[in-house]
Amino acid sequence: MARPPQRIIIGITGGIAVYKVATVVSRLAQRGDEVTVAMTEAAARFVTPLTFQALSGRPVYVSPWEHIESKDPQHISLASKADLCVIAPCTMDCMAKLATGRTDDVVTLIVSAIDRSRTPVLLAPSMNSVMWSQNSTRRNLATLMGDGFHTVGPEDGWQACRHTGTGRMAEPESILAEIDRLLSPATE
Repeated sequence: MARPPQRIIIGITGGIAVYKVATVVSRLAQRGDEVTVAMTEAAARFVTPLTFQALSGRPVYVSPWEHIESKDPQHISLASKADLCVIAPCTMDCMAKLATGRTDDVVTLIVSAIDRSRTPVLLAPSMNSVMWSQNSTRRNLATLMGDGFHTVGPEDGWQACRHTGTGRMAEPESILAEIDRLLSPATE
């Protein structure tokens, strides 16, 4: 049985794997979900906000200072209405910000206002294999898991930096499957 349409926030941070997120946004929109995209300035250097606006059919947030849909603090409004949030790619920098409570971009600001006891936040880590293996990344991941975040990936494989190893962002199909798992009602 198909699930009802959901309100999903997609937070995009600056990594080459941004291009894969276009498929995730497109597939969610095609099945009727209301997809709101927020991008860091670094993410917008890889793929423009216009791409995600066209795929989602909704405005894209790139600054915490612009009020696109409401006069209220948008990060609060968006966070309170969301059924799920995904950060993909979730860079080493983003993981560190989330683990320490920094909110200096629109993505981390929105996520900071999400009540994870009722709204899942899914991280799709993406970074170089050496960065993934750093002790700081391991500590931040442990903190985030303890704080109630969910993860999908990373996967092993070829990376744009010409390395092979763990750190490659999960493929869109894996991210979509995890979204569906998190949105499915608990079975008894």
